[in-house]
Amino acid sequence: MKKHTAKITSKSIEQSGLPNDYKIAIAEYIWNGFDANASKVDINFDANEVTYINHFSISDNGSGIDISTLEDTFGNFLDSQKANSFSTTGFVKGKKGKGRYSFASFCNKVKWDTTFENKEKFLNYTIEIEKTDSVNYTVSEEKKIQTSGTGTKVVFDGFFGLTSDLLESEDFIEFLAREFGWFLFLNKDKNYSLTLNGVEIDYSSIIADTDTFDLDVGEYDFRISYIRWSKNIGDKYYYYFLDNDKLEKGRKHTSFNNRGIDFHHSLYIQSNYFDSFKETKVDMPTLSFQINQTDGTFKSLISQLNLFLSNKEKQFIKENKADELITSYYKKGIFPKFKANAYEKLRQQDLENVVKEIYCAEPKIFQNLNTTQSKTLVGFLNLLLDTEERDNILLILENIIKLSEEERTELAEVLENTQLQRIITLVKFLEHRHYVVKVLKTLVYDLEKFTNERDHIQKVIEANYWLFGEQYHIVSADKNFEILLNNYLQFIKDKGEKPVVKKLNRKNKLKRPDIFICRKVYTPDPNSKEDTIEENIIVELKRPSVVIGDKQFRQIEGYLRYIVEEEQFNSQNRKWKFLLIGKKVDSYIIDLYENQKNKSKKFLVQSIRNFEIYAMTWDDIFTNYHLKNRHLIDKLEFKDTVLEELKEKGISLDKEASNVLTMQISSDQAS
Repeated sequence: MKKHTAKITSKSIEQSGLPNDYKIAIAEYIWNGFDANASKVDINFDANEVTYINHFSISDNGSGIDISTLEDTFGNFLDSQKANSFSTTGFVKGKKGKGRYSFASFCNKVKWDTTFENKEKFLNYTIEIEKTDSVNYTVSEEKKIQTSGTGTKVVFDGFFGLTSDLLESEDFIEFLAREFGWFLFLNKDKNYSLTLNGVEIDYSSIIADTDTFDLDVGEYDFRISYIRWSKNIGDKYYYYFLDNDKLEKGRKHTSFNNRGIDFHHSLYIQSNYFDSFKETKVDMPTLSFQINQTDGTFKSLISQLNLFLSNKEKQFIKENKADELITSYYKKGIFPKFKANAYEKLRQQDLENVVKEIYCAEPKIFQNLNTTQSKTLVGFLNLLLDTEERDNILLILENIIKLSEEERTELAEVLENTQLQRIITLVKFLEHRHYVVKVLKTLVYDLEKFTNERDHIQKVIEANYWLFGEQYHIVSADKNFEILLNNYLQFIKDKGEKPVVKKLNRKNKLKRPDIFICRKVYTPDPNSKEDTIEENIIVELKRPSVVIGDKQFRQIEGYLRYIVEEEQFNSQNRKWKFLLIGKKVDSYIIDLYENQKNKSKKFLVQSIRNFEIYAMTWDDIFTNYHLKNRHLIDKLEFKDTVLEELKEKGISLDKEASNVLTMQISSDQAS
């Protein structure tokens, strides 16, 4: 029988699967340079004013193309000497001998001007291929030249579909950074570079995080290089296995693909272990002189890499994605509404922490849920967190999603840690409040003759107005009515509304209420969907030596009359409370209590429309605080006096002690 040789034509080469994207085509020539052991590859071009390219070349300082091996490289199609390449594009990788024909996607002709070394002599020659006759290539005579090194310059000619604006575009530059960034990063200690018209490609913009470390597994050393990309690199996430020369010998999907959290990552593992590594399609041991994925060292390596990546993912979620999830949940109304008091804020913070920590431990729990499902999940977490059933969260989660033993352990630790953190926060919170009350008691009872309202009590209350309500905002402290009014208007104005400075021309406008606090309350109104009411409290403080009686009542009643008569204050949508506070009340105030008894409001001494006056002793304030928090205070066994602390500091019971306590409490509150 007579043998026949299959005919290869220029058309068959063109239809063999060459890249049709100019970026990938150009990348092939760059990779060829790095494959030839180049440390520097330069892309150079110039064009006229209408972006037509006059010159375009890619140069490298690699080993050049040895003319003696030309038949084994350019002479073969779909068969190449080159068994490996650095390229990660998945196109040619130097294995099929097609990369040299990539020019056909954007030009008609290509020429290689190459210099190689042979027996300590530098020889130079050129190779040319034309698109219309790509099955043939032309080689010039080699000639000896005087030069300082080897390398290859690929010159392109006869352009179509490629203009200078494409080569200058951000898209092309970003592609180069994405395609070659990992390789340049791995070889940064060798000063590898890729330049475009003399400007080095900066790959740092697409790398968000890196980590490099050595790992010993069995008798082998592995150099691990982790990269988290700032954006999707257009490929799945792999472990890349590189031999000692950084040539790719295999790759494996990481277990962190398709998780929907933008954790774009790659791991490059370099070791002489991979010099004899060869992946096989079947998980069966291979020849004795080769290693594949069934090897014990390889399995142990993958196990440790998975653990490393898991920790990196959790760190990424905690630092980047968890806050985004919480923000989006608030925007979508998924989080329940919490009241403005301090305890509710602690509950809110606890829920946020638990959601964040569970999201870090297992992001898929929160993915692919619609709004109703998300509300249900967050809602039941919120309900359970505030009960003794907190530990049952783990059991419920296991019914929602299948958890591994490791994930179960992590979530159990999360719930335990967040519970502990919540307890610590609550204890510190209560401890500070208890300390404030202790200081006030000391000022009022033990330092009575030295304490005054402006220098001592006023300062403490300014920083701790929670004593009169958790949800309030301080509008003014020891300011006259004109300043008070403008601060108030600033607080109640709508978003985007410019504040207007108001002037008061009335008598007594310079009177200075001690504390003015305010809050907005949204209450249903049958005549509208929502009605806003402002609740306002004006507090008048009296030094311990003053007994509250007729004179003090007339003073705060004067404040009430001023508010009633000022048209900018007296809307029916505003409720006003006036609190008169001192160490003791006289019989006049006790009689006023009796007159208001039918209103069933403790401490009320006068009520006019939406205005109320209350008279309270400091003991009333302290008792209210203790009744609200007694179950926790009694359990925590806080100390009830600061006198011992003062004595330990060498401070006697005098005016200095009053000032020290006031400054201390103000400093604590600020910090």
